[in-house]
Amino acid sequence: MLIDTYGRVATDLRVSLTDKCNLRCTYCMPEEGLQWLSKPDLLTDDEIVRLIGIAVTRLGITEVRFTGGEPLLRPGLVGIVERAAALAPRPRMSLTTNGIGLRRTAAALKAAGLDRVNVSLDTLRPEVFKTLTRRDRHHDVVAGLEAAHDAGLTPVKVNTVLMPGLNEDEAPDLLAWAVAHDYELRFIEQMPLDAQHGWKREGMVTAGDILDSLRTRFTLTEEGAGERGSAPAERWLVDGGPHRVGVIASVTRPFCAACDRTRLTADGQIRTCLFATEETDLRAALRSEAPDEEIARIWRLAMWGKKAGSGLDDPSFLQPERPMSAIGG
Repeated sequence: MLIDTYGRVATDLRVSLTDKCNLRCTYCMPEEGLQWLSKPDLLTDDEIVRLIGIAVTRLGITEVRFTGGEPLLRPGLVGIVERAAALAPRPRMSLTTNGIGLRRTAAALKAAGLDRVNVSLDTLRPEVFKTLTRRDRHHDVVAGLEAAHDAGLTPVKVNTVLMPGLNEDEAPDLLAWAVAHDYELRFIEQMPLDAQHGWKREGMVTAGDILDSLRTRFTLTEEGAGERGSAPAERWLVDGGPHRVGVIASVTRPFCAACDRTRLTADGQIRTCLFATEETDLRAALRSEAPDEEIARIWRLAMWGKKAGSGLDDPSFLQPERPMSAIGG
């Protein structure tokens, strides 16, 4: 079991498979990209599968989410999913992706054992997408979403970040589109995850702003805390259901008290929080041939020291040094 001093138990493992990405989203990284991790620093496929196995069989992990960077850029992704699906007990598995490569991989991922996907899409306007991501790939993301739905990677969730002056007016249109295509839309408050440290709390589109905008066109009925559990998204029924919309208010309505996550970076570090400034090295233990129980002990100790909150609700919050692409969303 991965328990901390506040009594929270981690059952959800986020696994970053690579720090690389084929987009250059303005809220994540500079146009020229970043200094990528060298291949020797990255965990191998075997090392990733071994750590997932330790987490599932020894530490109580029941959910595994593959992230990046962009996880579809990992050559061994399908094999990693297939091997993780063979574990007993079998974890539920999902993938967070920008969707560009989903059209060609969705069916293979489903066959390997992946349960569902989260796809990032911030706009319905191709020209705004190009401005936000610095790439002209909007059509590829839309096609990837369709392929994921057709492959049965459901519910297909769409993650959207609204940015002032760019797409903040699109919330109702995005929700209408998601309902029409049977996707579950989740708006995420912009978080301080950019390598340029350009994030500012002032002027950000808040959860309150998003809900006010949606209510100009839809009737929203809150599901309530009982339905939410430890999920980061507050959810509302849209016009009485069955469709839902979620809002992840990491900045204005932190949900740290119910957090059940532990994070493994692409280079084998354990992070207790997306915004943690400390890491615990599992790669060194792996490569020194430490037994599974020793690795599990190191992992338990790391999680025991998890802090009460992310600090995002503190106006003096300092951004973490590592960008999101190196940590995993």
